[in-house]
Amino acid sequence: MELREYHSKDILSLTELIADLGYPSSLKDMRARMERMESNPNYRTFVSVKGEAVVGMVGITLHSTYTSNNLKVQITSVVTKKEYRGQGIATTLLKFVEDWSIRSGATFIYLLSGINDNRVKAHELYKTLGYEITGYRFVKRI
Repeated sequence: MELREYHSKDILSLTELIADLGYPSSLKDMRARMERMESNPNYRTFVSVKGEAVVGMVGITLHSTYTSNNLKVQITSVVTKKEYRGQGIATTLLKFVEDWSIRSGATFIYLLSGINDNRVKAHELYKTLGYEITGYRFVKRI
């Protein structure tokens, strides 16, 4: 398995992965999102490739905050293609992000995850890898 940065030729695979995460999107919409993210140096997308197939992805954002001088990394999306789940791909992606974050000078990694039955296994994985539940997420749709 190879881990590498996302390339624009991966757009169809990425669109399928985001649908596997529970967010079906058109190729046009996904392309627009990725073009916006690729133009921002604080966004990074990494993919896991098995043979020629993109089987997983992780998206991250680098953050500075008002409360600390430390650089933080937010994992904004992580997903493994449905038929490849349970093979350690997400674990490999998350550990890759940890190593990448350390090399980039970050001292803090966090992620947000919805509370629903579809996320139970993901939550257990995060806990196994040392992530702690530390707060709440408040959302207001406008």
